[in-house]
Amino acid sequence: MFSRRNFSLAAGMAAAVALTAGALIASTANASPLVAPGEPAPAFIGLDSEGQSVSLADFAGKTVVLEWTNDGCPFVQKHYTTPPSNMQTLQTEAAADDVVWLSVISSAPGKQGHVSGNEANALTSSRSAAPAHVILDPSGDIGRLYGAKTTPHMFVIKADGTLAYEGAIDSKPSARVDDIDTATNYVRAALTRVAADEPVTVASSKPYGCSVKYE
Repeated sequence: MFSRRNFSLAAGMAAAVALTAGALIASTANASPLVAPGEPAPAFIGLDSEGQSVSLADFAGKTVVLEWTNDGCPFVQKHYTTPPSNMQTLQTEAAADDVVWLSVISSAPGKQGHVSGNEANALTSSRSAAPAHVILDPSGDIGRLYGAKTTPHMFVIKADGTLAYEGAIDSKPSARVDDIDTATNYVRAALTRVAADEPVTVASSKPYGCSVKYE
């Protein structure tokens, strides 16, 4: 279980990220999400990278994680860097505990992070990621339904369909890989509490990262 694991993160190299005035970076998102912890998570149907229809209702009775992602975003790159493979580790933990992990790409065509299904599959393979599905949302409908602001922006949905957590992946809003080791991972903490059928201590936090590249 998440609560019984002790993961040692290797010392990662610092991310060398040059952020110019025109860089599409939002270090934090101040707007409130459209759905709050304790409320029913909005239903959706989307196509995954294999062209299959995926519905939130498909996973009724299971804990679900939604991860908004954009492979061109340095904040996303921070959590996928190998080592320490922070996002991949969370995805693997989730799968082991029968938690469904859905990565969502809401980048519009022509915008940073937009990929085809084949490109999404190649990306998943190249960085040894382990989501159950990669949902392609080029229209941004699913992202706007949840009020996803940044990449990453994380949501944890309980087996009863209510939202348990929304916000940042962790407590250090930087693009530096070596900050991962000293940050509080809010997603892991939420999954631990949900697995124990206990209230999530930090149920909402301010997401950080690149702005979602909606049309």
